[in-house]
Amino acid sequence: MTNHDPIPVRLAALKTAKTSELKAQWRDLFDSEPPPFNRRYLESRLAYRIQELTYGGLKPETILRLERLGEELDGGDRKKSRMRADLMPITGTRLIREWQGVEYVATVTADGFEWQGRPYKSLSAIARAITGTRWNGWVFFGLKNHRGRT
Repeated sequence: MTNHDPIPVRLAALKTAKTSELKAQWRDLFDSEPPPFNRRYLESRLAYRIQELTYGGLKPETILRLERLGEELDGGDRKKSRMRADLMPITGTRLIREWQGVEYVATVTADGFEWQGRPYKSLSAIARAITGTRWNGWVFFGLKNHRGRT
């Protein structure tokens, strides 16, 4: 595959390329070392970059608009802006956990969580209030297993 191949051919070739080839393309297209992420991430970013270099990137006014929309969502809070939205349960979701024979229900809110009518910023704080010990709240409510996989 060369840079002169039609874009659809170059994009299709990403699916069959070896990971080492994807990393070499990354170095060529981004002029930096590839990040230590999975293959699907490399493929998607390379596909975007190939098209961006060929057809052009986003217009400056589009970038500004996206930044403004992002700030509206996270209030300019850098910690919030780095959180993956797809990892957070949908607002209104009820998280149920039985602990020592008692059922506890926490609700996901737009700003965090609620338990017994009180707002909490984290599930860990709720788990600590329930158990009296430090817990990973995501593990406590069964949203993440002990080995770190979701």
